[in-house]
Amino acid sequence: MQDADVPHSYEDLIRVIHDRYEAMSKSYQIIARYLTQNPNDVAVLSVTALAAKCDVHASSFVRFAQALGYRGFKELQVLFQRRLSTAAPGFDARVRALEAELGARADHSEIGFLRDLVVRDLTSLQDLLASIDGAQIARAVDLMEVADTIYLLGQLRSAPVVDLLRYVLTMLGKRVVLLDPGGGLATHMAKTMQPGDLLFAVSFRFYATEVVNIVEEVAARGVPIVAISDSTLSPLAKNAQVLFAVPEHEYTFSRSLAAPICLAQALTVALAARLQKTAGAPRIPIVTAR
Repeated sequence: MQDADVPHSYEDLIRVIHDRYEAMSKSYQIIARYLTQNPNDVAVLSVTALAAKCDVHASSFVRFAQALGYRGFKELQVLFQRRLSTAAPGFDARVRALEAELGARADHSEIGFLRDLVVRDLTSLQDLLASIDGAQIARAVDLMEVADTIYLLGQLRSAPVVDLLRYVLTMLGKRVVLLDPGGGLATHMAKTMQPGDLLFAVSFRFYATEVVNIVEEVAARGVPIVAISDSTLSPLAKNAQVLFAVPEHEYTFSRSLAAPICLAQALTVALAARLQKTAGAPRIPIVTAR
């Protein structure tokens, strides 16, 4: 690669990674996913620490950088450091404080588990607030507002997110279809979608095969897609009109849904505000037993 082709900004680097991702080796894909999901860590951690988090050798990070035209990993890392230096003042300090608090604990009691999970969720929610663009939310709500029917797709760990969306959107008066995998009908139900509808898909690594296949088939028929996933390198990314990439932090017992659930709620609140056109805060009807 000639020097003129070497990415000189964080945004250019991410575009190059996306363009080359499918042709990368397995170890390079692991590194690429980590770089795109954890830019703050990449800015401040040593290459040895980053390699340990990815379970690859540090030399793989160096070779990855060289394959992109850099002399070494530090030259690539500078782009992440520049990005972090322009972040919202105090944000990274807050995240680091939370992570330091978590790392310092060796409490394996029942309350200790709760404390650690809460700290991780606080970090993921702060990351969400810093990374999601308001224009993305507005565009997603545009699509949700005009859709004749909103089809919801999410399996395994993603199922609670679409279950929440089904409840709130139904209470807001939107026509909603949950592509339930029960009975093996999700793929067949998806074939009823029309271009005036919307597919809202949620999937995280390791991506459910049926979800990926449905997204690709529906996109080929011109149905717009809003997606929540863990990375801009997700197989959902290339077909989504709006992609919300919600990075997942280090694996604990079970990856948290705090950030995706919060994002789903934010989208429905924004939609409610448009549909209700009232001066007060948007609400959904309360269902009570009689």
